[in-house]
Amino acid sequence: MLQKIQRFGGAMFTPVMLFAFAGTVVGLGTLFTTSAVMGDLAAPDSLWYQAWNVVLQGGWTVFNQLPLLFAVSLPIGLAKKEPARCCMESLVSYLTFNYFVSQIMQTWGAQLGVDFSAEVGNASGLAMVAGIKTLDMGMVGALLISGLVITIHNQLFNFELPECLGVFSGSTFVYLVCFFVMLPVAVAAAFVWPPVQQVILGLQGAITGLGVGGTGLFVFLERTLIPFGLHHILYAPFYYDSVVVSGGIYAAWANMLPSLAATTEPLTQLAPWASLTATGWSKIFGIPGIACAFYVTAKPAKRKQLIALLLPITLTSVFCGVTEPIEFTFLFVAPVLFVAHALLSALLSMCMNLVGAVGVFSGGLIEMSSFNFLPLGPSHWQTYLAALGVGLCFGLVYFVVMRWLILRFDLKTPGREPDEEAVRFESKAEFRDAQAKNRLARRIVELVGGRENIVGVTNCVTRLRIEVRDASLVAVNDDFVAAGARGVMLSGKVAQVIIGTGVVGVKECFDEAAGLAE
Repeated sequence: MLQKIQRFGGAMFTPVMLFAFAGTVVGLGTLFTTSAVMGDLAAPDSLWYQAWNVVLQGGWTVFNQLPLLFAVSLPIGLAKKEPARCCMESLVSYLTFNYFVSQIMQTWGAQLGVDFSAEVGNASGLAMVAGIKTLDMGMVGALLISGLVITIHNQLFNFELPECLGVFSGSTFVYLVCFFVMLPVAVAAAFVWPPVQQVILGLQGAITGLGVGGTGLFVFLERTLIPFGLHHILYAPFYYDSVVVSGGIYAAWANMLPSLAATTEPLTQLAPWASLTATGWSKIFGIPGIACAFYVTAKPAKRKQLIALLLPITLTSVFCGVTEPIEFTFLFVAPVLFVAHALLSALLSMCMNLVGAVGVFSGGLIEMSSFNFLPLGPSHWQTYLAALGVGLCFGLVYFVVMRWLILRFDLKTPGREPDEEAVRFESKAEFRDAQAKNRLARRIVELVGGRENIVGVTNCVTRLRIEVRDASLVAVNDDFVAAGARGVMLSGKVAQVIIGTGVVGVKECFDEAAGLAE
């Protein structure tokens, strides 16, 4: 069960990878169309405003069609055969489902307790999906339908029909079955989902009411789930679905940017629900503190070598928000440091909340700038200045705590290995060479037991999730690190190989090396 959840979490992450670019477009578009920032240049009748507004409207694509993206992208990681065709089948089945629901609500909505004539959004329980007015089932509905389609696809795609019915084989047959499956599912959704929405509305108030303590608990859990690859499962319903706000925190915040940029009222009052995305502050301020602690506690003879390891993975964390590469350098050798890291991350997020810094802060500096600093800096610069002060103080706290723990317990963090063991990646050239996609992919195939031991593979933003037949054939962590990976976590029959932000390219090469490419 755990490996299925892990695989699902990795596949679910696919559309989220688009946020970095989409957020940048929305942030810049909001900045350049806000009159409070640009003055008369951003007047609605000016060419400047009109041109940037065209760009801004395109930037909303990912956020406005997020359920559609979840529905179409899940098969990429979960379809066992012909995933591209399964994506098409999932898309058309999801649209069919929503057309069914729309017509049911239009005909019998009043009897089911839904005012289908209401405007979409807010507490109406309605949404527009690809131009279809339907129940707002968000990410849950999209994943449910996509999961059903994937199951049907895996079972029936190669089903052999009589020769006279050959035109209905393959994707056509899968959709034919899905069409009739979607009808009872739509009827069930029409009865079940409206009461569920009422529960969700109550849950939104309860979670928001937890305040600063709730933020700290959420961030602590998110950090501690990273080694198991389950953190996506925790935060996805909050960030991309309606658990705390209609449409999810990301979409709601992005759509509020113009109004937030036009006021100086405290962000904690305007959008208190946005506090739960505070997982990114430790990526910017905490990770550099950890890296500095590693450096000063390393043996003098190894410090120069250590820079080649610490510099790129620290910058990856700060700018891209990807922390696994550095976290997995000490997770195995010093788990007490990881627990301390999770606790300090929670405290940091709580302090940021107290100074009023709420928003989309789950990524690195690039994402934070796109969603916060660029569009909102002119009107909320005092809040961000206070956040900078808090962050720098916590960077120092991180350094002091980590240094003390390393020295107090003589932890063998990078640079403190026995003299006969060299620090991994002794130069930048060697580091880059170790990450050569084809070489690394072929070596990983060997380390997980060869082609015959591989059942399937998916990836998230930093790791390969390889399902194997015999977990005992998977090599130890040091062998993966020596090959050029950042580490490996074995959970049941799933080997999670930490690669870094270049994982997509490695995944393609791995598919070829493992004989999985179509």
